[in-house]
Amino acid sequence: MNVYEKLQKARVELQSASIKKSGQNTYSNYDYFELGDFLPMINTIFNELKLFSQISFNQELATLKITNTEKPEEVIEFTSPMADAQLKGCHPIQNLGAVQTYQRRYLYMAALEIVEHDILDSGHTQKEDKPKTIWRDKYIDKATEVGFEFDEIRLLAEKTGKKKFNDLPDNTFKKLFDRLNQGEEAVEKAKEFIKGAK
Repeated sequence: MNVYEKLQKARVELQSASIKKSGQNTYSNYDYFELGDFLPMINTIFNELKLFSQISFNQELATLKITNTEKPEEVIEFTSPMADAQLKGCHPIQNLGAVQTYQRRYLYMAALEIVEHDILDSGHTQKEDKPKTIWRDKYIDKATEVGFEFDEIRLLAEKTGKKKFNDLPDNTFKKLFDRLNQGEEAVEKAKEFIKGAK
């Protein structure tokens, strides 16, 4: 068999194998294949068919070469563009390792035609974060509405060691907003909160 026939046979054999998805995306609620789910089986099949696989990386591309060891001049090549990973709390070398692991996974999936559901078509797109409430802006609007003096908030900034009221944490503006939203006694409650601040 030539390298194309061997690779096709490897695809069919892998397709017939019982491979289970161990990866879980709890955020979007779907399962996926991790590299370890199918690579051992691929290595076994390649060994039987006398195929050799080799992955290499450069700045632009990740490359998977599959060689027919009985006829080393017969080679099939798969490539994928390189991309960066920015994982929280990881060093650059860990991000590099993550990129290379993902590239290996995707290259083998392309070469062996391992199928997963289409994330985009199935609606498993990343959820958009809800807009964050900026309590400073809401406070300013409310203070203007009820006639609360801005000198009061400047006093609060001074008492808490801030140079200006914009330096106050947003949760402070939320507390003031809540007090200014309490009906007839709103302004007095806001003033009491400021007087008690340290």
